[in-house]
Amino acid sequence: MARNLEIKVKLDSHKSIIKILSANNIKLFEVLKQKDIYYKVKKGLLKLRIENGKQTLIFYNRNEKSKKRWSDYFLLDINSSDANKFLDKFLERIVEVNKIRELYWFDNTRIHLDKVDKLGYFLELETRVINGLRDAEKRFNYLVELLELKKYPELRDTYRNLLIRKMK
Repeated sequence: MARNLEIKVKLDSHKSIIKILSANNIKLFEVLKQKDIYYKVKKGLLKLRIENGKQTLIFYNRNEKSKKRWSDYFLLDINSSDANKFLDKFLERIVEVNKIRELYWFDNTRIHLDKVDKLGYFLELETRVINGLRDAEKRFNYLVELLELKKYPELRDTYRNLLIRKMK
């Protein structure tokens, strides 16, 4: 089981964040075209991520009511190009989220600049726990300050839920 500390904020565009990243020599690592297919499960969230031809089954669980957004997650790489067809045979598909993700890395933190179909622009930070929770919080808080994220309202929800609400 891996764990990370997360934040998600809604943006009008990525321009101001890219300017800060550039000024601090934090370079774009990769552009990812992602499709996340969410499936109904009793506890937590399960999605199949199709990303630049690679497929990964991701299960994660977090307490959305806690002050800090810690997430426990499991990743399973899949060597089949038809994993979604297989999973659709026995799991109920809830929603599909399509996005373009610009991925930046800084001190074991993933910085995601996401453009999500039908939802708009977002930023996510995911700081992986490597040397304990305090260390992860310190690295996470540094980036929250650097990127001036406190001036944006934090979203305590998944793209999955945002899209489902929008479709209603």
